[in-house]
Amino acid sequence: MKIKADLERCVGAGMCALTLPQVFDQSEDDGTVEVLDPEPPAELAAAVRRAVQLCPSGALSLDTTDAAGSIE
Repeated sequence: MKIKADLERCVGAGMCALTLPQVFDQSEDDGTVEVLDPEPPAELAAAVRRAVQLCPSGALSLDTTDAAGSIE
């Protein structure tokens, strides 16, 4: 799983950082999302999905295909 962030779409609500601070943070400059771990460990998958779902602007998405093209 790989996290993708669209900084142009991000409104800086911070739900991702509040939900999963070990994976997401916010820029001190403009409050937009900073992905600290774009490929987090499998044990965080459920929490990552939840953080992505909570994003009010839809700036976060997941690529769930591995390098071989298989769905994780």
